[in-house]
Amino acid sequence: MTETGDHAEAPAVDAVPAPDPMADPEYRAAVIDLLGALAYGELTAFERLADDASFAPTIGDKAALAAMAVAEYHHFAMLTQRLEALGAHPDVAMEPFVAALEAFHERTAPGDWLEGLVKAYVGDGIAEDFYREVAAYLDPSSRALVVEVLEDTGHSAFAVDRVRAAIALEPKLAGRLALWGRRLVGEALSQAQRVAAERDALASLLVGGVDRPGADLAEVGRMFARLTENHTRRMAALGLSA
Repeated sequence: MTETGDHAEAPAVDAVPAPDPMADPEYRAAVIDLLGALAYGELTAFERLADDASFAPTIGDKAALAAMAVAEYHHFAMLTQRLEALGAHPDVAMEPFVAALEAFHERTAPGDWLEGLVKAYVGDGIAEDFYREVAAYLDPSSRALVVEVLEDTGHSAFAVDRVRAAIALEPKLAGRLALWGRRLVGEALSQAQRVAAERDALASLLVGGVDRPGADLAEVGRMFARLTENHTRRMAALGLSA
């Protein structure tokens, strides 16, 4: 029997679906840009870790770097899958960032095993911090993916351990590696600024997002200050002066 009066069931109210952020073509283009930049970064990280493994001084080091390279490739695959789900061709999405990233790597080619470790920890760390800052302006689903693919694959602890051990054995290495780290921070910050400046859609994430207002010029300045502060902390972790 159907209840009536005070016990009558309230009519069902259809839930209003949340708006799809990808319905905004400008925002969708910005997300594709960001994922494309990240995907190419992960692909080159895989290549460089695999190359670094060939110069590893021990079998254990070689195996550790190989495992990290596999993790980077997994991140690359996650990003290309999301790009395809958004209707974007991964190669097309990555192409605009090839020149900037390749130029960065050409200017910062390490001269030996230790410089390679410092570059992966310090140089890549600055780029990752930049992408995390931009990710703050993304929708929750896209933000979660970016945060996941930027997770440390174990290289941070590995680099810190090997570099500090090398300096303990040969203290004079600290001066050379500190200069190398300072060069890396300048090149990495220039790369981040170039990427943001050359891609209007990506830059738009900094001036207006989906679920929060964009950053003003003062906040952009603070963002780059945070990148520099994080760099200083990483250098200190390596036992180097910034």
